[in-house]
Amino acid sequence: MKKMKIHFIAIGGAIMHSLAIELHKIGHIVSGSDDCIYNPAKTNLEKHNLLPQKEGWNPEAIDNEIDLIILGMHAKKDNPELLKSNSLGLKVVSFPEFIYNYSKNKKRVVISGSHGKTTISSMIIHVLKHSKINCDFIVGAKIDLIDNLVCLNENKIIIIEGDEYLTSPVDKKPKFLHYHPHILLISGIEWDHVNVFPSFNSYLGAFQNLTEQSKKRNAMIFYSKSDKNIFELLKGYKFCKSYEHKDYIIKRNKFEIVLEDKNIALNVFGKHNLENIEAARLVCSELGVDNNSFYKSIKSFKGARNRLKLLANYDNNSLVYRDFAHSPSKVLATINAVKDIYPKRYLTSCMELHTSSSFDFNFLKQYSDIFKNTEELWIYVDPERNKKLGSKKITKKLMFSLINHSQLVFIDKKEVLVEMINSFEKKDKNLLLMSSGNFSNINLEIELEKN
Repeated sequence: MKKMKIHFIAIGGAIMHSLAIELHKIGHIVSGSDDCIYNPAKTNLEKHNLLPQKEGWNPEAIDNEIDLIILGMHAKKDNPELLKSNSLGLKVVSFPEFIYNYSKNKKRVVISGSHGKTTISSMIIHVLKHSKINCDFIVGAKIDLIDNLVCLNENKIIIIEGDEYLTSPVDKKPKFLHYHPHILLISGIEWDHVNVFPSFNSYLGAFQNLTEQSKKRNAMIFYSKSDKNIFELLKGYKFCKSYEHKDYIIKRNKFEIVLEDKNIALNVFGKHNLENIEAARLVCSELGVDNNSFYKSIKSFKGARNRLKLLANYDNNSLVYRDFAHSPSKVLATINAVKDIYPKRYLTSCMELHTSSSFDFNFLKQYSDIFKNTEELWIYVDPERNKKLGSKKITKKLMFSLINHSQLVFIDKKEVLVEMINSFEKKDKNLLLMSSGNFSNINLEIELEKN
């Protein structure tokens, strides 16, 4: 790729700032702007001298010297920098459009689905690195072997975490429809992003478009055997294969995959992660990794950031985990995973309502029986987010009417949540903290150290 002058409109997003850093590292002249930039993006951009001098939009920075504008989803249609770019006739592309144009001559592997995308993508990258198969990648969270979410090193393979969310403020197509994969994996389809997909059928339609597009290319498609929706979308298609998790045992609080000749002890746990491993194995096999090499590599995989991350261990009598789970199936899988390895230990689960979907009354109904395997349940709502997103304010009365659990505690004050975390009893009890947000910027590690 020839060296270019590239400007990012809305540089502060997780993937956007990661792409900006990667393009800067490979020699492009990169600039950007945003009306708000939070950590870790702020610190990461500052480290590479890419942090805008001030927050806000600066149309004066847009001129004919710029070769390419990359437009982020956070910007709006009437963004002054976007309007200026259009008036000058500059080339404007979205993040997924840029990635597709960059990877036209590569083998594109797209990992899609409502859950497990980041973990499966990370597993594949981990195994390929151990197998000395170089790949470019776009992934949603860091793992041990990578220092940035985006890697563009002119390799022949690219692993892309394919999101179904909208492409940009001027392109309402789901991101994953831009990638045109040679290998597609669909982990499962569960209604999400209700602000964009008001019904399950509209959400399913995005995946229907993805599968139809991929069929026309004769792409190899892997899918979860447990998901009937995907099966219906792929019925009669010959280049597809389903997967399910292997047999397993739990030994000394660790999951082990049972194979014919040996057991494979893992650093991750839960049936959902066993299914993720099998998904990753099929993709890696398609990319030239034999089974022995795969299992040898996957043993050392420790998970992606904030995916069942152990935050505190109190003399093995009490453990505290942090997980990204937020939608019903993810929450259920995460609770069951912790319960599987500590079946007799009292479990307190805390879920923060953070996504737009979590503030939708019809969507919330899906959580009704999700928490049956946890002894105690805390539901946390940030009061400012409650005002901003709730068409119907989330109240204690509402949550008690929607969720079936005898030990439900509703929390809508940050200081109360901090107090409950600090007073968590550390004797034969586990605490599971689940959110796609950040619990109102509470530093969980510091609070847990006070115990």
